[in-house]
Amino acid sequence: MWAALDRVRDPEIMRPVTELGMVTEVSVDEAGTASVELLLTIAGCPAARRIEEDTVAATASADGVTAADVRIGVMTPAERRAFIERVRGDRGARAPQFGPDSLTRVIAVTSGKGGVGKSSITAGLAVSLAEQGLSVGLVDADVFGFSIPGILGLAADGSITQPTRVDDMILPPVAFGVKVISIGMFLGDADPRSTAVSWRGPMLHRTIEQFLRDVWFGDLDVLLLDLPPGTGDIAISVGQLLPQAEVLVVTTPQEAAADVAVRSALVARQTGQTVIGVIENMAGLAQPDGSVLDLFGTGGGALVAERLSDEEHGEVPLLGSVPLSPGFRIGGDTGEPAVLKNPEDPAAAELLRVSRALAQRGRGLAGRSLGIAPR
Repeated sequence: MWAALDRVRDPEIMRPVTELGMVTEVSVDEAGTASVELLLTIAGCPAARRIEEDTVAATASADGVTAADVRIGVMTPAERRAFIERVRGDRGARAPQFGPDSLTRVIAVTSGKGGVGKSSITAGLAVSLAEQGLSVGLVDADVFGFSIPGILGLAADGSITQPTRVDDMILPPVAFGVKVISIGMFLGDADPRSTAVSWRGPMLHRTIEQFLRDVWFGDLDVLLLDLPPGTGDIAISVGQLLPQAEVLVVTTPQEAAADVAVRSALVARQTGQTVIGVIENMAGLAQPDGSVLDLFGTGGGALVAERLSDEEHGEVPLLGSVPLSPGFRIGGDTGEPAVLKNPEDPAAAELLRVSRALAQRGRGLAGRSLGIAPR
């Protein structure tokens, strides 16, 4: 029975419910009826139905079990504190999760101007990396123009899926295997389509800081940040909070977009971050006769990569050119990423190729604590 229940995972924390102390009683009578008591962290837990269904299925699958009786309860404050300690382990309650010694690879996606498809690229990369088996988190750091919840299917009927709060710990919703947080999730019952966030610099800094401190992502292989366009307050804050981050620059083919894309990369370098590549979006539209219509010109991505390459920083590669694709756009509008729904789509295929290259890219661990010690 315990081995069967080990297969039930909390969909927000991605760990077995048995390991988290959520299963408090297991018994099987002589007739083969299995009784399980399962405690949820809070009343109205958004993952309750899935956890209950998975627990019933796992219980019924155990050898010798003829019937399953799963009783659902809610943790007491003391049990909730123990749960939080199990989740956080030996890390402090409000300690930064992704400091300079973190083993999580942090990739900030930036652009010089809006409208180049940066959020679509970021979301597609996150889902693609998760599909490859990596543990992935995504911070929608574009506070004024948040769009990640919609692209990943977390926004519907005028509302956005909200994170689960367990005391002072915030558990981010999971979409397509990616743990996601966005300011849009904290607007309450307000319709995000008719709500504007208007904050000054200090408030923006505190928001990003809280996303990185109070939202519990757990152990991630990769954390992606969808930055707002330009070189403003949030770009500077991310540079201060995550100086070890790698930076991807998204641009479109026209030279005007390339000029401002270079500036966003230069700001990242000023804060100590490393620019690891350029992605050109909207590279062309395939025609029925096989030709390509270059609506936005050509060569902008290569131009940005060339301008960012020098003796001091080495070569900055053009990682990919993502073509214009109606299917890719529709996937973002409907919350069904094309990289999963239609991986043969030209834009989705190119983004999948880029994500595989990123996953294979090594990361330097020199000088970082691995959290182990010899006996």
